[in-house]
Amino acid sequence: MRSVPPSYGRSMAGTGSHTLARAERFVWLTARVLEQRRFAHLFLGGSADAVDTALASYLNEDGGYGHALEPDLRGPPSQPLHTAHALGVLDSIGRCEGPRAERICRYLSGASTREGALPALLPTQRGYPAAPSVRVVEDPPADLTATGPIVGLLHRNRVWHAWLFRATDFCWAAVESLEPTRPHAVEAAVAFLDGVPDRSRAEAAADRLGRLVRQRGLVVLDAGGREEAETGCGTPDGLRHPHDYARTPRSTARRWFTDEELTHSLDRLRAGQQEDGGWPAPHRSWAPGPALEARPLVTLRALETLRAYGDDLGRPAG
Repeated sequence: MRSVPPSYGRSMAGTGSHTLARAERFVWLTARVLEQRRFAHLFLGGSADAVDTALASYLNEDGGYGHALEPDLRGPPSQPLHTAHALGVLDSIGRCEGPRAERICRYLSGASTREGALPALLPTQRGYPAAPSVRVVEDPPADLTATGPIVGLLHRNRVWHAWLFRATDFCWAAVESLEPTRPHAVEAAVAFLDGVPDRSRAEAAADRLGRLVRQRGLVVLDAGGREEAETGCGTPDGLRHPHDYARTPRSTARRWFTDEELTHSLDRLRAGQQEDGGWPAPHRSWAPGPALEARPLVTLRALETLRAYGDDLGRPAG
C-alpha cells in the first residue's frame, strides 16, 4: 500500500478555512439528535455516552435497528441496512463488542437467508415509505452490499460469533467473483476487505478489484467527469471518486490511486461544501424528510474523510 508522504497532510492544512465551523452551524441547524451527538463526539470532545443514548432510540426488541436510521427506509421495522449503520456508529465510539455485539449478531442470524448472509431488504418494509429505487420482494437473496460492510466491521472489532462463519464465506465468494458494474458493490467489497483477518487474501482480492474499477471507468479521475464530480459527491449507482473507495489512508483501496489522483479527489470533496456548511446528498431528494436527514450524514462522512487524510478542517494553528 502506498504511504502518504508527510507533505501531503501539510499541503491540506488550513486550506479549508472555517470548514469545521461552517459544518458545525449546519449540523446544529438541520441534523437529527444522533448526528448532532456524533458531530460533538467526533470534533468537539463530546461524550460517547450521549451518542450511545441517541442511537438507542432506533433499537428494536429483536436486536436490530429501524425507525429510519437510514433515511431512505422509513418506518419502524428492523433492516440490515439500519443495523449496519448502527454498527458503524458503535464502531466510531469504541463500543462494538460484548453483549451488545452478541445481541446484534443474534438479530443478523435471524435475518439471514439460507446462505447464511443478509438480504438487501427484508419484506417487513412492505407498507412503509421507501426510496423509489427500493424493491420489496418476499424471498430476497443474499446480498454482498448488505453483508460485506457488517462482516468487515465485526471482524475489525474482533467480534466472534457463529453467524460470522458462513457470512464470511459468502462474502469471500462474492468478492472474489465480483465483476463490478456498480460502485456500490465495490464499496461493500472494500468494507469487507478492510476488516477481514486474512490480510494476504484481502490484498490480492483488492488488487483485482482496483484494476477492474479503473478499467471499467467506475471512478472519476479527472476534472472532466460527470456533473456530480464537481461537488465531490457520487450517487448510489453513479460514478465515484477515489476518496469514496479509500475513505482512510489505511484502506485496501488506497493503493488503487496515485497521490496526485487522491489529492485531486480530496480537493473536489473539500470544494463540495455548500454555502450553508453542509455537503449535498442529491440522490436523497425523493421526499423532504430523507433529503433533510441525509445531508448531515454526508457531511459527517466528508469531514471524517478529510480529517483522516490530514486536513485540519480550518482549525486555528497552535
